[in-house]
Amino acid sequence: MTTATKRKLFGTDGIRAIAGQTPLDATTIYAVGLALGHSLRDTATEPSVIIGRDTRESGPWIAATLAAGLRETGVRVESAGVVPTPAVAFLARTKGFQAGVVISASHNPWQDNGIKLFGADGFKLADAVELAMEDEIVHHAAICVAPDLATLPPVEDNPAFQADYIQFLIDCVPGLSLAGLRIVADCANGAAAAVAPELFRRLGGAVKLLNVAPDGRNINLNCGALHPAHVAAEVKNSGAVLGLTFDGDADRCMLAGAKNNVINGDAILLIAARDLKTRGLLTGDLVVATTMSNMGLEAALKRSGLRMLRAPVGDRYVLEQMLANKAALGGEQSGHILLPHLATTGDGLLTALVVLDLIARTGKSIDELTADLKVFPQVIVNVKVRAKKLLAAIPAVAAAIQAAEEELQDSGRVVIRYSGTEPLARVMIEAESEEAMRRHANAIADAIRNALGA
Repeated sequence: MTTATKRKLFGTDGIRAIAGQTPLDATTIYAVGLALGHSLRDTATEPSVIIGRDTRESGPWIAATLAAGLRETGVRVESAGVVPTPAVAFLARTKGFQAGVVISASHNPWQDNGIKLFGADGFKLADAVELAMEDEIVHHAAICVAPDLATLPPVEDNPAFQADYIQFLIDCVPGLSLAGLRIVADCANGAAAAVAPELFRRLGGAVKLLNVAPDGRNINLNCGALHPAHVAAEVKNSGAVLGLTFDGDADRCMLAGAKNNVINGDAILLIAARDLKTRGLLTGDLVVATTMSNMGLEAALKRSGLRMLRAPVGDRYVLEQMLANKAALGGEQSGHILLPHLATTGDGLLTALVVLDLIARTGKSIDELTADLKVFPQVIVNVKVRAKKLLAAIPAVAAAIQAAEEELQDSGRVVIRYSGTEPLARVMIEAESEEAMRRHANAIADAIRNALGA
C-alpha cells in the first residue's frame, strides 16, 4: 500500500474536491492555513508564503480564506494571481518564500478546486509532512469556524511575479526564436491564458492562441490537454508546424504534428531523452516513466541504448525514482515532464519551449522526430466507484485480471489502479491484439463496476 492510499485529505496531487464542499469547505480551508502556518513557524521566525491560482471562480475566495488562516499564525502572504502551478514552485524557491500554495484542480471541471503545497525548495511537500499536517487540519476543522468571507480582505495580486516567471521560461531556452514558425496553442481557458500571450509575443513567430478568454466556468471545457484532438485538427487546417495544448494549471503539455496526430508525454520523453543523450546530459542513459507509459516507448528507448524505469502514477512518485537513481529526465504519458536541471516540477510551458528549441536546433518536424515510436494499442477505461477497496480481494475482479494476464503474457500489459484525485478505478490494457485488449478491458471494468460501481 502506498503512502497516498493512507491519506485522509491529501491525494497524489494535494487536496481536491468540489469547491465549497468538504474537504474544500471554508472551515477546512481556513484550517489548512492554520496548519501550514504553524508548520512554518516551527522552522522560520518570519515565514512568508506565495499563493497562485488558476481561473476558476472559486479561486479568489479560497485564496482569501486560506490567507486568513496563514495570517492568523503570523505568516506573511503574497499572491502571484493567476499563474501556472510551476510558476508558484519557481517563485517559492527563488524569492525567499518558505512555502508556495497553488489553488487549482488541474484538468478537473470548473466546479472542482484544490490546494497544492510546495516547500521553499520548489518541490511538493513530502508525504510525511502532509500526513503530519492532516491531523492538525482535522482537529482545527472540528473546533474552529472560518471568518466571514465578507469581512476578509482580498489577497492583492502582484503582477511582477508573473513577469519574473515569464523571464525564467525565456532564460531556460537561450536564443530561441520562433520567427518563421506557425504554431497553435490551446490554453484551456486556464492558467496558461494569463502567461502564454506575453511569452509567445516575446519569442516571435506566428502563434495562434486558442481558449484564452476564461470566465471562471469554462476552464478545461471541451478544450485543453484532455481534448488534444482539437489542436491536432487546427494544426492541419491552418498549416501550422506544431500544436501545443495545456491543462488547467499548465503543468503538462500535449502536442500535435502536421499529420493531425496527437503526441503525448511518451513521445516527448523519447525525443527529449535522445536530445539530452546527444548533449551529454542524460545521466546513466536513464528515463523514469510510469506504469501507464506505453511499451512502445520502452522499446524505442532501448533501440537508442537507453533504459526506462517505471514509477507509480503521479509526478511526485516519478520524481522520487528520479532522485533515487540520479535521473535527468522523467515524466508521464499525460504530459507531465520533469527536467530537474531546469525546474523542480512539471511545467507545460517549459516543456513546449524545450520541444520548440529542439525543433529549431535540428530543423526536423515533430513528426520526423517521433516517426519511429511504434505505439502498442492501448485502452483506458474509467469506472466510477463508491469506495476504493483492494481489488485483488474481490474474486470476480481478481479472476478477470488473471485471465487477461494469462492470455497477454509478453504481448501486453495490464495496469489497474485507483485515481489519486477522483473516485475512479482506471483499467489500462496494452496488447498487440486490439480485440484482446478491448475484450479484457471491458471484462475487468464490468467486474469492478458490478462490485464497486457508484
